[in-house]
Amino acid sequence: MTDQLYQEIILDHYKNPHGRGLREPFAGEAHHVNPTCGDEITIRVTPDLSDISYDGVGCSISQASASVMHELLTGRTPEQVRVIEEAFVALMQGRGQVEPDEDVLGDGVAFAGVARYPARVKCALLPWMAFKDAAARAGALAESGDRQTAGTSKGANS
Repeated sequence: MTDQLYQEIILDHYKNPHGRGLREPFAGEAHHVNPTCGDEITIRVTPDLSDISYDGVGCSISQASASVMHELLTGRTPEQVRVIEEAFVALMQGRGQVEPDEDVLGDGVAFAGVARYPARVKCALLPWMAFKDAAARAGALAESGDRQTAGTSKGANS
């Protein structure tokens, strides 16, 4: 894909976000802030990952990343979520040197260009880090046998 196509995908997710709007019921919630640029995001998840909702304010990169994350992770198994999340984090931390796997990341490959700009990597990762915290609170990423004992507090994180 070309950088221009990547930019178009990011702008499309920013202008037409998927999953935006906090919904209930939920079992885990996390609020994260990027103090460097002022981005904020709140993520809510259900224990079975059948719904991942969010609301936030910030740059096109953070908000588009939340939309892509919702699209990629909603309805997946914990193992699928781990694979996708690890691939996205590796892409973002690769400083433009990691070749993205479109089969795993879908529209997430559009963030390959962002990885070349360390100041913007935090923007792209913000919703993903909030998701990990919200999912942990919901017990959504616990092994299937551990899920019944996982906590379900609805805390906020800044």
